[in-house]
Amino acid sequence: MIVLHPDEVHDGAAGTDDGLRYRMLYLPPESLIDAADGAQRLPFVANPVFADEAFKQSLAEALQNLETEPDDLLLDDLIARFAASLWRHADAAGPRAGRIDRNAVLRCRDYLHANSNRTVTSEELEEIGGLDRYTLARQFRALLGTSPHRYLVMRRLDRAKARLASGGSLADAAFEAGFADQSHFTRHFKNTFGMTPGRWVLLSRSA
Repeated sequence: MIVLHPDEVHDGAAGTDDGLRYRMLYLPPESLIDAADGAQRLPFVANPVFADEAFKQSLAEALQNLETEPDDLLLDDLIARFAASLWRHADAAGPRAGRIDRNAVLRCRDYLHANSNRTVTSEELEEIGGLDRYTLARQFRALLGTSPHRYLVMRRLDRAKARLASGGSLADAAFEAGFADQSHFTRHFKNTFGMTPGRWVLLSRSA
């Protein structure tokens, strides 16, 4: 992992004759500050090269699909995780984790469950939980082991599988579960279950 700070000069060249390919994310610095509870500045990583599996995973999730703009809940979770990862390697101690507001998190969980067939915005969850979006992302993951975005996707997949099991088409299952389109549904299904929904239907019926 290599971290380059804002305005840091670098040539962008490959270290070998083999060349390189890279993908890049540009995040507003103020978002990273807002995502770190109580921090008043950006984390400064003195040693720019380090190993961090959690950071690597969050970057992989962010970069795996750049063809569509991530929705609010996914972006909130990623920024919160980026901020936490950078502070783990910063030159000064980062903000301390606060108490988890269990009731607020569970209210948001129940709201996501009840509204899983449509787009849920960060503003809605802020109003339901009474927490800002980054605090909610951190506390939701700490309490439930997943992010609001991932929880919502899994509930949609549950709905879609039930529709497929009852004989519905792939297009019907995708639409009724709240996915943007069939390809969006198929991508999430395969990433989660390791097979396409069509393959899952064939296996389910043969069983």
